[in-house]
Amino acid sequence: MLLLSLVVMLLQLGRGCCGLPFYNGFYYDHVMNDKGNGNGNGNGEVHFNGVKLVVETPEDAIFTYRGANITLPCRYHYEPTLETPRKIRIKWSKLREDNTKERDVLVAIGLKHRSFGEFRGRVHLRQQGKQEASLVISDLRLQDYGKYRCEVIDGLEDESGIVELELRGVVFPYQPHHGRYRLNFHEAKKACEEQDAVIASFEQLFKSWEEGLDWCNAGWLLDGTVQYPISVPREPCGGKLAPGIRSYGERHKNLHYFDVFCFSSALKGKVYYLAHPEKLTLEEAKQACQDDGAELAKVGQLYAAWKFFSLDRCDAGWLADGSIRYPIAFPRPNCGPPEPGVRSFGFPDKGKFGVYCYKLN
Repeated sequence: MLLLSLVVMLLQLGRGCCGLPFYNGFYYDHVMNDKGNGNGNGNGEVHFNGVKLVVETPEDAIFTYRGANITLPCRYHYEPTLETPRKIRIKWSKLREDNTKERDVLVAIGLKHRSFGEFRGRVHLRQQGKQEASLVISDLRLQDYGKYRCEVIDGLEDESGIVELELRGVVFPYQPHHGRYRLNFHEAKKACEEQDAVIASFEQLFKSWEEGLDWCNAGWLLDGTVQYPISVPREPCGGKLAPGIRSYGERHKNLHYFDVFCFSSALKGKVYYLAHPEKLTLEEAKQACQDDGAELAKVGQLYAAWKFFSLDRCDAGWLADGSIRYPIAFPRPNCGPPEPGVRSFGFPDKGKFGVYCYKLN
């Protein structure tokens, strides 16, 4: 009761002195009742007295590659312009796939800032100009793509803008060695990560379809839906419907089983076909790569090398998951179909082949 009395006295003194209560350096209009008296909305909200906080972010997506350093632009200003500098708080967060939840990336007040989770130590603010709140992300990871919110907070004022970050990469279908349609959603997500990739988003699959991806097996996507891209309509793949993304809709993440579409981007290292005097078993292939200061290449790494470095080799070789594949950037006779791509021989139980290794630069 004593505390309430003190608050009332302070408010009365504020009204008697200046006509408007003072908060954090700004004068605010009174909040009146819900009959429209005053500038409030009847819900206890107050507004700047004639001052508007504006946050500006780019409308177009920012494109980059894994491993790069990137700046997500964000600036703010006041209308009309304020002469006195304001002490504001800046918060960056990353939106989840459904845009309903957010993950904290960074908060800052002045020169002090704190980063969170997998962004810790990899993010900071670029404040080269006045009223700039741009976010710098170093050593981009596959999981960093998506939408980010730049939020500027000044007292009770809170405005924000969205920046979309996209990675240039490659989408590839994946099924494990035990066969087709054997992965629930959680297993599918893990399978991509084991191949130096992440589970693809619908937007990434759609872009790959626009570039010609055609695959008749349905696979999981990041949003929990199951879909597949068809560029050349045919009877076993949805009939003679127009080309497009065929969808099974959202499926139960634990009970339903499909393949998966994975996404990978540029590499820090290199993938190469190891020259060896003889063909190798899987175990011999692992050892051969180790002897060369490398490791067996993963499927995502082979696709990235094919996509970004035009890796082209007409020799089948072992990969880390026990599959046999080879990359063709320039199609030619005796090297598979007439389109560029990564050819697969599946998961042989035995036999001897070449090997693809991966080595950091």
